[in-house]
Amino acid sequence: MGQWIQLDTPRGQVATWQAGPPSAPRGGLVVIQEIFGVNPHIRAVAEDFVSEGYAVLAPAFFDPVEPGVELGYDEAGFAHGRKLAGELGFDAALQILDAAAQRLRRYLGAFNEPRGAVGTVGYCWGGTLAMLGALRLGLPSVSYYGARNTAFLDDPALVASPRAPVMFHFGEQDPSIPPEAVEQHRLKLPGMPVHTYPAGHAFNREVDPKAYDKPSARLARERTLAFFAEHLQ
Repeated sequence: MGQWIQLDTPRGQVATWQAGPPSAPRGGLVVIQEIFGVNPHIRAVAEDFVSEGYAVLAPAFFDPVEPGVELGYDEAGFAHGRKLAGELGFDAALQILDAAAQRLRRYLGAFNEPRGAVGTVGYCWGGTLAMLGALRLGLPSVSYYGARNTAFLDDPALVASPRAPVMFHFGEQDPSIPPEAVEQHRLKLPGMPVHTYPAGHAFNREVDPKAYDKPSARLARERTLAFFAEHLQ
């Protein structure tokens, strides 16, 4: 079971859910939240990766704007989460992500025979940040239904030389990410795996029966684990 720690970042201290396996980890993962904060769902996602042997950090990215945010999946939660995401911005979020990745690297290096590398997996808003973690920071990443991705795919300097691989998961029935937006990923980042599923947005959010699609979530999880097994060595 994980615990809360304080992560030192260029944006100040950020509360971070930390969890790890009982033996030497196979690698490290930064789990990146949706706009609703590091709530019980995101903590459960982190613990699931721990069960596969990964050391995990899940920073509360909105702490520099509003500490301790855990929002509901209602209209008020959506509105407040969007506001906080806009106030934080992706540049600040990348600084926090980099600080978490560096802490994981130090943790992995503490073992006599360090194994693995550090990657990221993110959901919705976090899916876009995960993509940027690959392109800008060199962290192998998995991006789940990042609706904000296309704004960055139009930057030729960013997509011309990706620093690390990134895998994408999208729901075919997601109104916020139409098919043409999915196709942009294939065009702008050729060679990066792009998977689609017969589901809507947030199909991995198990606690939300309106969004969750179990077969899609399971298949995406299998592909995600295979991706990290390949790239976090």
